[in-house]
Amino acid sequence: MKKNTNEEIGFVFIHGAGLEGRIWSNVAEGLGQPSLLLDFPLRKGPVDSRSDLALEDYVSHMEHQVNQWGIQRFVIVAHSLGGVLALKLASKFSDRLAGFVAVGAAIPKNGGSFVSVLPFPKRMLMTAILRKWGTKPPESAIRAGLCNDLSEEQTTGLVQGFVPEAVRVYTDRAHADVPAVPKLYVKLTKDKEFPSSLQNKMISHLSPHSVEQLESGHLPMLSKPGDLQRILQSFLDRIA
Repeated sequence: MKKNTNEEIGFVFIHGAGLEGRIWSNVAEGLGQPSLLLDFPLRKGPVDSRSDLALEDYVSHMEHQVNQWGIQRFVIVAHSLGGVLALKLASKFSDRLAGFVAVGAAIPKNGGSFVSVLPFPKRMLMTAILRKWGTKPPESAIRAGLCNDLSEEQTTGLVQGFVPEAVRVYTDRAHADVPAVPKLYVKLTKDKEFPSSLQNKMISHLSPHSVEQLESGHLPMLSKPGDLQRILQSFLDRIA
């Protein structure tokens, strides 16, 4: 966590499935703004310790971190699965929210889940996989979907550090409207996990004020941290 009390607006970063808040470190450190890298609950415990968690448990855990932070106004930046959680979190801080940025993020309609945003065939497949094998993809899927433009060192670290989530974070419905603040969607043009057609669907759900394209795979905070910094700084300059 990085603080700068001379600035009024900070960034709250929400990571995607299987990851940790520190994945945003290279982006946050170069912004010169107060930054809070949120983590999901029970990251260090065994898989069984998280198995009964609901979507609301994740949101409550993040809400507590924001309340302990002390920065009053902030922009939420959410990635992948984190987009579903971000909508719920934003609804709890509507009086403090200055902006909302979705980076290759899942944005369901009000009352939808992460699974609900997927195309029908993939939705059925993922539902079956969650029931039979849980929430940790095989190494080959992580490499192909998340790491297509990462170095081998980055890929190995990601595979080894992948943390399986609770099933309900994928399947619980998120009852939250998109926030009534300036919104940006960062579309990832080389994303193998969230293809362009799916991101276009998420853009239509979010109805952002602007869309920025970034030539990156699914994890631009690792592959293009400087470019993502510049996009976020430009967004902050516009709303501030």
